[in-house]
Amino acid sequence: MKQYRQNRLFNARSNRCFDVAVDHGFFNERGFLQGIENLEKCIKTLVAAAPDAIQLTVGQAHYLQSLPGKEKPALVLRTDVANVYGTQLPRALFSRMIDQPVEQALRLDASCVVVNLFRIPEQPEVTDQCIQNILCLKPECDRYAMPLMIEPLVFQPNQKAGGYMVDGDLDKILPLVRQAVELGADVIKADPTDDVSVYNKVIEIAGRVPVLVRGGGKAPDKEILDRTENLMKQGAAGIVYGRNIIQHADPAGMTRALMAIVHEAATAQQAAKLIKG
Repeated sequence: MKQYRQNRLFNARSNRCFDVAVDHGFFNERGFLQGIENLEKCIKTLVAAAPDAIQLTVGQAHYLQSLPGKEKPALVLRTDVANVYGTQLPRALFSRMIDQPVEQALRLDASCVVVNLFRIPEQPEVTDQCIQNILCLKPECDRYAMPLMIEPLVFQPNQKAGGYMVDGDLDKILPLVRQAVELGADVIKADPTDDVSVYNKVIEIAGRVPVLVRGGGKAPDKEILDRTENLMKQGAAGIVYGRNIIQHADPAGMTRALMAIVHEAATAQQAAKLIKG
């Protein structure tokens, strides 16, 4: 029965998903609010561009779900909040899950819930909290037929990278993705690798579980479009991009460009024509 909800995430023609993440305000970082200061306006812009899903929190999901009509994107509900993203980290780090996450997701008519699985240098306690979150969430997802998206994130050392910086080392990403699968993920939302050409190994390690690729940090248009085209050719089931859309000068145009690559097999060059300026 999970498949019924999961079907709402994936385009019927391409069997791929484009999820726009706008849950950044959950994490108490000023820099994360760029482009989503007015979230209601942001969501209306995104809905008009018609991605497959939008990722939101319990406090902001109403901006999507209160819109009339049946054609709006599916809701992916963020279930955990953390304080691990700052350039100056606090004395104690945490990853905490909201109470009764699946019941809240059902009340909000979500199609999927998402939870983090962090690998942060010298912070094994945070990984332990993430695993405990997943172990609690998994049986509830099974009970209520709610798809579980796990987000394995490998961080660079904070003193080296200064904040929320992805470590694209394949040797670190592979075991964490596999652990997410072993913990019961129905969908994986994974880091991009530094060398995009080896991403097929991430797809392979996940087996039958579809892999959606995170956008990572803000990047130039050509870089993000080229990377997306390459990822689709290697078998990725879709993408979950946030800052590369919401912080773009033309978020609707960038959404349409990425949709063309993901669902219509457009080239990066063809898709770029859909972006203003």
